[in-house]
Amino acid sequence: MADTTLDPGPRGEVSMVMRTYDGGAGGVDYGAPGPGYAACRRPDERIARLIAEAIGDASTVLNVGAGTGSYESAARTVTAVEPSLAMRVRRPAELVDAVDAVAEDLPFADGEFAAAMTLFSVHQWCDVEAGLREMRRVTRGPVVILTCDPLRVRDFWLYEYAPEVLDAEARRYPPLDRLTSALGGTTTVQPVPIPLDCTDGFNEAYYGRPELLLDPAARQACSAWSFLDDRARRDFDTSLRRALGSGSWDEAFGHLRSRPTYNGSLVLLRTTP
Repeated sequence: MADTTLDPGPRGEVSMVMRTYDGGAGGVDYGAPGPGYAACRRPDERIARLIAEAIGDASTVLNVGAGTGSYESAARTVTAVEPSLAMRVRRPAELVDAVDAVAEDLPFADGEFAAAMTLFSVHQWCDVEAGLREMRRVTRGPVVILTCDPLRVRDFWLYEYAPEVLDAEARRYPPLDRLTSALGGTTTVQPVPIPLDCTDGFNEAYYGRPELLLDPAARQACSAWSFLDDRARRDFDTSLRRALGSGSWDEAFGHLRSRPTYNGSLVLLRTTP
């Protein structure tokens, strides 16, 4: 049994949310990933190495908002938490089944895990502070967060062609100081260089390959595009195609086509007690 409603996000944006009454955590399913998700959102091994270094040699790792399990190979032994049924059923068979729970109410004992991580997830939580306090409660070692710095999101060239997308991203991602305050302890913030051939298709992964963002499947794999209506998506497609055809994109941003890495808004936070 389900109903679709307009749901105001934590920072005022409005999105379509599918509410399913299947006994899932909180009674809410955050919706199925777009049809291009599996093909476009493949873990990038270079980003995975940075995550593994941040986790260190932790014997047990909690992954909160685990989704389909991207980057879980960075840890030795993983316990995954994912409230979305649509995501849980898409986890590969070789990965552990995910626990149906939300970040704000983790069903684990104090200090149960040697480390914890949450990757591209905090911007989707209902109560970021409560979720991070729970992660700290159940973790005796480092808590690692892969996220985007909202102060840098709009610096990307995409803002000239689809400002609504990056405006939505900037509203959704919590400020970094908000994350560190909730966790306490000692925090390091590491910019994550994005490779030119990055296999994980978030928006900035296409910094030097703009043509790929003309593929609707690539856009649908990034949740921020769901905030645009069909007309805005068509306008983006038309304007970018025109810019690529006329050479104006290359005149302004063509140097990115040969840049081996891009330092954008992607960051890795590591907090220890």
